[in-house]
Amino acid sequence: MKMGSMPIAVIMQRRTVQHRWADEAWAAVGVVPDRGNLPRLQVLSESPERDYYLVSGLELELYTDENEGYYENCVAPESKVFVLWRMEEGKAIPARASVSYVEGTRMFDSGEQADGVTMPAEIYAWVAGYLREHYQPKPRRGRQHG
Repeated sequence: MKMGSMPIAVIMQRRTVQHRWADEAWAAVGVVPDRGNLPRLQVLSESPERDYYLVSGLELELYTDENEGYYENCVAPESKVFVLWRMEEGKAIPARASVSYVEGTRMFDSGEQADGVTMPAEIYAWVAGYLREHYQPKPRRGRQHG
């Protein structure tokens, strides 16, 4: 069951590389909450070596069956927003984003392009507040000796 959502925009980067099989590399490098009024695609900076652009139109969604994944992400040394993206008309366009560690792992295992970017404090506070209200971690069981 869907318990909450937050609109976001993803900062994408294109950088020039000198590689036998590729001239450029793409990556999701940041996520920001989208307060509305953002164009679908906004160029932030361009240069021959590196371009940055902001892509809006995605939502982080929280579902009760992913609570363990949200918790694992929040207690990790560096919490992430996981972004799956695809090439469309010569640009890397985010297709999906998640704050579930489990779903992020599925994105990486899918064979598609995905990146984990640092979770901004505002998004972390939103996820942590949701977990405080809707999740109780299971107690860890230690080894049984004897």
